[in-house]
Amino acid sequence: MNAGKIRLLAVMAVTAVAVAACGGSTGTTGPVEGSWEDVVAAANNEGKVTIYSTQAAPRLAALETAFETAYPEIDLEVVRGVDSDLLAKMDAETRSGKGIGDVAVITDVSWMQANADSDVAASIIGPDFDNPEYNRATSIVDDRFFLEGAVILGLGWNTDLLPNGIEEPADLLDPALKDKVGIVNPATSPTYLDYYSHIEANYGGREYLTDLAAQEPRIYPSNQPLGQALASGEISAGLMADPMLPSKEAGAPVEWTAGEHIWGAKWYGLVMGTSPHPNAAQVLANFMVTVPGQEATSVGYASVLPGVTGSLAAAQEVPDQNLEVTVGEGAQRYRTELETLFR
Repeated sequence: MNAGKIRLLAVMAVTAVAVAACGGSTGTTGPVEGSWEDVVAAANNEGKVTIYSTQAAPRLAALETAFETAYPEIDLEVVRGVDSDLLAKMDAETRSGKGIGDVAVITDVSWMQANADSDVAASIIGPDFDNPEYNRATSIVDDRFFLEGAVILGLGWNTDLLPNGIEEPADLLDPALKDKVGIVNPATSPTYLDYYSHIEANYGGREYLTDLAAQEPRIYPSNQPLGQALASGEISAGLMADPMLPSKEAGAPVEWTAGEHIWGAKWYGLVMGTSPHPNAAQVLANFMVTVPGQEATSVGYASVLPGVTGSLAAAQEVPDQNLEVTVGEGAQRYRTELETLFR
């Protein structure tokens, strides 16, 4: 056997061992121990990562492009949904031990608290979590949940249908807007319960919500389809709208205001404990708190880093949820009250 052939066989043997150790791009792998460069190398070998997220589809598309540009050997697959659907999926994967998702981004703080001692999330290890501008002390929970951004919701309207716009929630009570106002289903997520609590606390109490219910509002599962309904003219105005920047950029006749009292919901990310691509998951999680990652996901939202173009606020400064209406019996009672009110 000549020397060249011996060297070729040696290279093939080393490659086979490396693939077996990391699992290849099609099998479940294990997290590597070593430097961040070792993690990235293993992630490249895995070749794929899947994210479950409640973030807006255009922002997730931008994240996919930015991540795959930075890590061209890793294919990012995006699965978008509301908290209730994604959390059920994540719980099922945790119970079965058979993971499909690698990284998740959610807003349900009560679920995070309930899973504080479970194996649903792995510890995060990326170097950018220690960036002083990220402020690990106010952005990381239990070394496993990382602040990724925050959605800022307010009042939206169709400028063709309401050329004079709206300024405050009371404007939605105009008799001319009966059956032309959109709201979000309070049962979709504890995050929306928190928003309704915010409205009660700052804009007229339960009486305001009762008057809003009398307007016979149309109910949407989340702020994304509500925004689409505003853009199409299906409704004239909406409560719990995001800034709808992609729609505006595409020429849709929509406008938005945060109102006098700003409300936001923090997005928290995690690396799933059943991740089939645990190294690529760590690389994606770390990328999401870098400037390129934030430039992708924070346009029209709050960013975890300063100076991100298009960001509306600092996510770390968004108030925490009102746990009295988002956790346990308090959440169930408030949800029932709102569902009865808007039925």
